Amino acid sequence: VLWLVSSSEQVKKAIGGYFNDPTGKGKEIGNGLRGNGGESLSLQKEDMNKLKEKLEQAIQTSEPLQKIKEHVVMTVIGEGLRVELLEDAKGMFFESGNAEPTVYGKDLMKLLAVEIGKLPNTVTMEGHTDAKAYAGKKDYSNWELSADRANAARRWMQANGMREDQVTQVRGFADQSLRNKDDPEDASNRRVTLII
Repeated sequence: VLWLVSSSEQVKKAIGGYFNDPTGKGKEIGNGLRGNGGESLSLQKEDMNKLKEKLEQAIQTSEPLQKIKEHVVMTVIGEGLRVELLEDAKGMFFESGNAEPTVYGKDLMKLLAVEIGKLPNTVTMEGHTDAKAYAGKKDYSNWELSADRANAARRWMQANGMREDQVTQVRGFADQSLRNKDDPEDASNRRVTLII
């Protein structure tokens, strides 16, 4: 009790949040406090719009990325902030049938990695393909390609600003979660998605 009385308002609020909602479903619980003494604060869902604006502004101010900004779609969802890197017919971020990022892909992912690396939040990486069958090597399909692209994005971003422990999952969806269900072969179905 003596420790609590002498604690900061932030600590009192976090502890009070626990007693008001011990299951952690409310806004106050946890309050984003992490580590010893709560040195970093996690972005809560209500802050995701600010993060979205900050990332959009970073892309706007980057001269090389002006040509591709319409291929980056950011949406606040229940899980946090979803950042989608949408392909075009020529292959904007990855060459067709290949898991190696293009120059544009590397530039954009590096910019995002630097900004996301400043956050304590975790990231899930997802790879998606369109419904066209993979026509490359044998024993390799859209399943492998989607997972390999998400993993390639993870490797590049961790080497350029994101922390090693920041990515908690890498998922490959193949064509099972189409962005444009009306046109399963549309290029925008090929994408890498980050969920912060």
